[in-house]
Amino acid sequence: MMKLVEVIKTPMTSQKTFESLMDFSKALGKHPISCKDTPGFVVNHLLLPFLMNAIQLYERGDASKEDIDIGLKLGAGHPMGPFELLDYVGLDTIKFIIEGWHEMDPQNPYFQPSESLNKLVAEKKFGKKTGEGFYKYK
Repeated sequence: MMKLVEVIKTPMTSQKTFESLMDFSKALGKHPISCKDTPGFVVNHLLLPFLMNAIQLYERGDASKEDIDIGLKLGAGHPMGPFELLDYVGLDTIKFIIEGWHEMDPQNPYFQPSESLNKLVAEKKFGKKTGEGFYKYK
């Protein structure tokens, strides 16, 4: 479904292997990008702090989740807002990633535990896959 493939090159990855993976990805009709072995690679390294910032904005009472989602869709051209995306990815998955990153970098403000995220996950409200997360689904 996704057109993007992140090809990760570690110090142990040979140039031949790296090039083979890039070529294989292209042969599948994908668009490969390259990244060193860093937490989250490219997409999630940028995406998770963005999503956590949206949760923090909501938890502080600065804006509703609906207004945050509408703002990003209409103001930044995003196909879905951060809370819609959180529910789509799965709140349990987001919580698992953030907990791991928090262990590695406990001072990072974007990796701090979220009360609302923890509450929803404890209630088994993981998002679209369970029918409820930040939003309710039929």
